[in-house]
Amino acid sequence: MRKILFGVIITLIVLFTFKYCGEEKEDKIVLKENSALIQKQIKNVGKLVVTEGHFSEVFTYKNSKAVFGDLLEAEKKAVVIVNADVTVAYDLSLIEYDIDEKNKILRIKGIPKEEIKINPDLEYYDVQADFLNQFEAQDYNVIKETVKKTLMKKIEASDLKSNAQNRLISELSKFFILTNSLGWSLEYNQTPIESIGTLNDLRL
Repeated sequence: MRKILFGVIITLIVLFTFKYCGEEKEDKIVLKENSALIQKQIKNVGKLVVTEGHFSEVFTYKNSKAVFGDLLEAEKKAVVIVNADVTVAYDLSLIEYDIDEKNKILRIKGIPKEEIKINPDLEYYDVQADFLNQFEAQDYNVIKETVKKTLMKKIEASDLKSNAQNRLISELSKFFILTNSLGWSLEYNQTPIESIGTLNDLRL
């Protein structure tokens, strides 16, 4: 009787061990599958998020210099019409992240800074120049740089950057939806993301 009872106990122990090992293996497989799915989602999102804008401005350029001491003043001027296409982009292929399989956490460590590109088309009208103060290549370079600086200030004051950030948050919210559906957690710079609203409150 004792031998039978001992045999039953040994059998149960062996079965329990196999069952436990099998469940642990299955859990690891699920974690691997989940992490692979998260990596795939990051790769899919890892693209340029681009917001476009257009600006039109009219500038008046003037330049004068004294000649023959202060006896004469030679002047040159032009009216410049600017039509500029502007893009604000985030290259999410450069996003820094870490997948913690053990604790089921996707940690976003860094998001690339936005890239602002200005492509101005300049047209010159009413170009006037004295013989002693002609337009040179340097003048056109100065005009172009001044235009870019002025447009950058207008971009900062416009809603173009905020619209671009809204699109960025929309892309990042895909990470929250995925991790939440898999029972994982999402963190950004050690801040737990508990809702899409939390993403909106972050300083990205």
